[in-house]
Amino acid sequence: MKTKNFLFLLGFVLCSITATAQVQFDAKVSKKRLGINERMRVDFEMNQDGDNFRPPSFENFKVVGGPNQSISNSWINGKRSFSKTYSYFLAPQTRGKVTIGQATIEVSGETYKTLPVEVEVTAAVDVPKDGSNANYVASENVHLVAEVSNANPYLNEAITVTYKLYVSHDVSITSQWREIDNPKYADFWSQNIDNKNNFKVYEGKYNGENYRYVVLRTTVLYPQKTGKLDIEPLTLDIPIDVQGNRRDIFGRRLMERVNKTISAGNRTIDVKPLPLEGKPDGFNGAVGNFSFDVTTNKTTLNANESLQLDVKIAGKGNLKLFTAPSLKVPNTLEMYEPEHTENVSTTVGGMQGSITDTYTIIPQFKGTYPINPITFSYFDPKAETYKTITSKEFTLEVENGPISAATASTNSKETNKQLVLSKDNFKYLKLEANLKPIKQEDFFKSPLFWSLLGGPFLLIPMFILAGKKRRARLSDVEGNKLRRANKLAKKYLSEAKKNISNPVAFYESLERALHNYLKAKLNIETSDMEKSGISKMLLERNVEISVVDNFIALLKSCEFARYASSSTATVQQDYSKAVEIISNIDKQIV
Repeated sequence: MKTKNFLFLLGFVLCSITATAQVQFDAKVSKKRLGINERMRVDFEMNQDGDNFRPPSFENFKVVGGPNQSISNSWINGKRSFSKTYSYFLAPQTRGKVTIGQATIEVSGETYKTLPVEVEVTAAVDVPKDGSNANYVASENVHLVAEVSNANPYLNEAITVTYKLYVSHDVSITSQWREIDNPKYADFWSQNIDNKNNFKVYEGKYNGENYRYVVLRTTVLYPQKTGKLDIEPLTLDIPIDVQGNRRDIFGRRLMERVNKTISAGNRTIDVKPLPLEGKPDGFNGAVGNFSFDVTTNKTTLNANESLQLDVKIAGKGNLKLFTAPSLKVPNTLEMYEPEHTENVSTTVGGMQGSITDTYTIIPQFKGTYPINPITFSYFDPKAETYKTITSKEFTLEVENGPISAATASTNSKETNKQLVLSKDNFKYLKLEANLKPIKQEDFFKSPLFWSLLGGPFLLIPMFILAGKKRRARLSDVEGNKLRRANKLAKKYLSEAKKNISNPVAFYESLERALHNYLKAKLNIETSDMEKSGISKMLLERNVEISVVDNFIALLKSCEFARYASSSTATVQQDYSKAVEIISNIDKQIV
């Protein structure tokens, strides 16, 4: 009998050792592919009881239930079967392939780990029907809808996507909704108009039934490609209060809160190309309804005095997605790159406001200069036609200043015309004069006679030499330009010093001085004066980088000061800085 007991005890120990050696600890998921609005269950199951269970971090998931623990322990035909499971219910937070990490547990002093499990999260899918499930009840009473204002727009025509959340009277929600998948709006220019902090509840219909709804967001889109374009769905996580199966002591059903992930679904837009028939040559992509105007702050001024010319486009349409037509002026007018300003707001109907290109123009010579009209073309999607607007023509009168070669030539031709005189031109002449004879002197062989006779012969070599120098000087076109620019730079710098008490006039004079100084030193035209190009040319001429940076900063200061007020102290500092910078460049430039 003792032998049998010993053998039984030995067999039990061996079975225990074998069982311990065969510990199984696995992670099992209810599905390996699910939509972002679905739930999944993960079980961590072991065949031996253990301690210190540690779940993974569940990165990219939200734990919506658990941990739930279950234990199964049974004996069948003398054989023990044990199972212990920790269960979690997870909601994915992002699309793509995500991994559930390793869980750990200790069994008999040994640590065991599960293998990582990879699952694929897709876009939102239909929720399986289950009338006893609170999630199903919530899905049947809460709906997110994307309403598109126009599913067949023209290229660059504004459309709006309005996201409405419909809620039946059988459930209730809070405003603590959260976005978990935001549409990217590929191939669209987009801007959101979010109403998250300003909800207003409306009454409406959904599938013929009475619902309440709120407008969560309105997105304005401008398609940038033609053809069929997809709008990705907006997916939200929303807490919803649903009537549960439990009741209070008065028999009323208690509310149960569930977190529901709902999606607006995909929408497809069929974008039409702009018609080719009637398309103007100068069309640059403007779509909408616009006005166009070209204005200037003055039409009469003096040479080297600046004026501002505005090219303005106003109205409703894709204002930020095209450029205004460029301005062309006579070559004798210096014109700087325009300053672009936008006064555009985006509402539910799209962009509206105005864009303006402001040109600074400085005439160099006296004369009359016509500013030819420019045209602006746009496509009106409502009328489905192209429209063209032409600006007014106006003339600049430069009253005082040097005369250009062309003007001087014109004036000389006018002076060669035959003059017609009337008898009134001579009415002030005295016809009866009291003339008296003067003393006669012997002029022949006098000193004056020899001086007048020999003087011209002595002056001939000087005239020849001066003539050669004059011809060489006149033929040196580039040199004349450099000398004129250098002279103007000195003139403007002295003029800037006189206007220190007037910041606006000071910075205008200082900017002209700096530009003309560059003309003199680098032999470039105004149209070539890009700041990056100036820096490159000065560095190539061995000017130190710190001096170049200070010169560019001074140019920027002049440009900014034209549109912002400056103090007298700042003006004095900028003048001193200009003198120092020009002096340093003169010393370093080669």
